[in-house]
Amino acid sequence: QVRMVESGGGLVQAGGSLRLSCTASGRTFSTYTISWFRQAPGKEREFVATASRTGGIYYEDFVKGRFTLSRDNAKNTVYLQMDTLNPEDTAVYYCAASTVFGYPVRIPDFDYWGQGTQVTVSS
Repeated sequence: QVRMVESGGGLVQAGGSLRLSCTASGRTFSTYTISWFRQAPGKEREFVATASRTGGIYYEDFVKGRFTLSRDNAKNTVYLQMDTLNPEDTAVYYCAASTVFGYPVRIPDFDYWGQGTQVTVSS
């Protein structure tokens, strides 16, 4: 069992920045692909970015150049630096862990989820 806990959400003005953290329990953190998803009100949950177990990073197109994902296996933590935020980024952000190799992007590929952290971007 892996417990995922997100933090760092909040309210920010358009053009601002936030850094989300996702910390996981357990000693096998490095064996999981860790990804971020988000869900806006009235919309389906969507993939944002993923950090593979080998250190590779993959971003969804709408965050390329604005978001930076990194992982620190020694701290069992993944960070999502979000810059140049806009109101369309408003959502609950979730981190999730998968045993799938490579860059999984489908929700069913993920075994463990955090409770989510709210990000609100005002115009």
